Amino acid sequence: QVDLVESGGGSVQAGGSLSLSCAASGRTFSRYSMGWVRPPPGKEREIVAFIRWSDAYTRYGDSVKGRFTISRDNAKNTVYLQMNSLNPEDTAVYYCNAATNTAHMAGRPGAYWGQGTQVTVSS
Repeated sequence: QVDLVESGGGSVQAGGSLSLSCAASGRTFSRYSMGWVRPPPGKEREIVAFIRWSDAYTRYGDSVKGRFTISRDNAKNTVYLQMNSLNPEDTAVYYCNAATNTAHMAGRPGAYWGQGTQVTVSS
């Protein structure tokens, strides 16, 4: 079992920035990768970004490339998502997501989920 606790999020105007963090506990040694998933209303669920724990390999969704940055702190078992140049299309509940296998690499969410945090971007 991997437990994920998120923090951050909130409301911002278009062009602004927000950051999210996700702290993992439990069987953290079994993590393969961690990332963020959002299900924008009326759209398909999207893996926004993920980071592979072993070597910090990262991958981003096409819609956030160049604007979002994912990073990790090994000592704190925490993943961060810095979101810049936000636009209203980024509005969604963002879920921290952890995989113990290559699910993220295959474009699928992992098995473990955080509680979700709301990000709202106004125009």
